[in-house]
Amino acid sequence: MERRALIATAAGAVALGALAPAPAKARTERGEGPLTTFNVISDIQGDLGDLATALDDMHATNPYSSGLAVAGDITPRGYDAEYAEVRRVLDRGPRPREIAWAVGNHEFYVPKWADPGTLAQATWPNGATEDSLFRSFHRFAQRGTVYAETTFAGIPVLTIGTERYMHYHDPKLWDEVWLSEAQFRWLADRLAHWTRRRRPVMVITHHPLPDTVSGTRNKLYMSDYLQADHLLSLLGRHRDVFLFSGHTHWDLGLSDWYVRRVVPGTGNLDGFSVVNTGAVQTGYTDNGQGGENAVGGAFNQGLQVEVHRDRVVLKARDFATGTWLKQVTVPLSTRI
Repeated sequence: MERRALIATAAGAVALGALAPAPAKARTERGEGPLTTFNVISDIQGDLGDLATALDDMHATNPYSSGLAVAGDITPRGYDAEYAEVRRVLDRGPRPREIAWAVGNHEFYVPKWADPGTLAQATWPNGATEDSLFRSFHRFAQRGTVYAETTFAGIPVLTIGTERYMHYHDPKLWDEVWLSEAQFRWLADRLAHWTRRRRPVMVITHHPLPDTVSGTRNKLYMSDYLQADHLLSLLGRHRDVFLFSGHTHWDLGLSDWYVRRVVPGTGNLDGFSVVNTGAVQTGYTDNGQGGENAVGGAFNQGLQVEVHRDRVVLKARDFATGTWLKQVTVPLSTRI
């Protein structure tokens, strides 16, 4: 079972238009600025106050953002009322132009509850069906599949995620990620499509892949994917893929918040980019003993991404203090 499973108790449409440059006001004075900018957050988990703070900060620092990607754990448990609360915060504004939603493990926690006020893990699944959990996510995300494609001003954004909540299928498993062959074929096709068109591809997923960003060499996060090698082999072929993952809540102040992951056998010796998304709700860091400790004080972090013709600039942001934590510039293998 995922180690914070008790935390509650303590698009389909594809936009294939031409690449749209950022508005004139957003371009730099010394020449060509970013073609577009967008934001990435994850792990809201019911922290609606911090979500509102993050939305305000993103609007202030990136008013011409072309979109927001949310890397899962939209809700604390997956109740329809919890999705509705997130929607109400968005509707109050400022609302991002486009939103790409990825599914997280907390979207599947309704079966641990007899009702919203009564934890009942001993009687899991308490009448909740697996299909009902996916239907709730699909209604909220306004699409019929977990995986989907959209574009942020012409930059492709692919969301991927589990198509099974594994405890329904194997009593020894809980939050592990399972992807169908259909999803793998779709992902391979879209990566190849956009590579031929010389576009960097942004892939949004909740769970991190092993041996990538912060926390993924910790025993807590080494086995999140049941088909990790298959997914790595697809992503590892493409130099201009950027994989954004959440789930760990690990602090963006850590040195391995961004890495290049080389996958042997793919023929790509430069690897692909992997980026930790931080978290809106509660931060963690390594405790030095194979576990983790909560970060003290206010914690509310995410990313701003600038896409230029020849590079992508990744900026880590502390929404709570309104400050930049760090940034990295990643050259693209081909000019857009």
